Amino acid sequence: MSSGDVIFQSTDLATQRRTEFLDAARSGLARLRDKNGTSLVMLPERHLQLLEELRKWSSVHLRLERLLARPDFRPTVQELGDLAWLRVFDCEDLREFAEELGEAIVAADSDNDAAVLHECLDAWKTTARQLEDPMRRSVLLGKGVVPDLVEAERPQGELE
Repeated sequence: MSSGDVIFQSTDLATQRRTEFLDAARSGLARLRDKNGTSLVMLPERHLQLLEELRKWSSVHLRLERLLARPDFRPTVQELGDLAWLRVFDCEDLREFAEELGEAIVAADSDNDAAVLHECLDAWKTTARQLEDPMRRSVLLGKGVVPDLVEAERPQGELE
């Protein structure tokens, strides 16, 4: 029987079983039945934070996937909501972002760590900031005029 299968009673918190309850919570999950029958769960805060991150980004991912499925897709800033920073990307890039976001969510859940999710988001946000600048955008997207380049000669008298 795992610690998640044990259901502690509220009265256990006033006895020696409180240590057992805390140990179960530290190792992942402890269930407690309140006097009125309410079931409560105690777990490490980092687990709760991960669950909240996964819930948030899964919801965002689903919303973006719905937007991308529209045949007339060109989302407004309002439709993008907390993803408004994506407005600088074209539809193809948005699809690539959605795919990477989905993979990062699955990896974060599998790893029990949101680091891969944060790395994905940070990389896309950095690129978005770069694309907001017209000159950087033209360079990054290869739309700028590339000046004629000439080979430089080694300066005379330089030590080898």
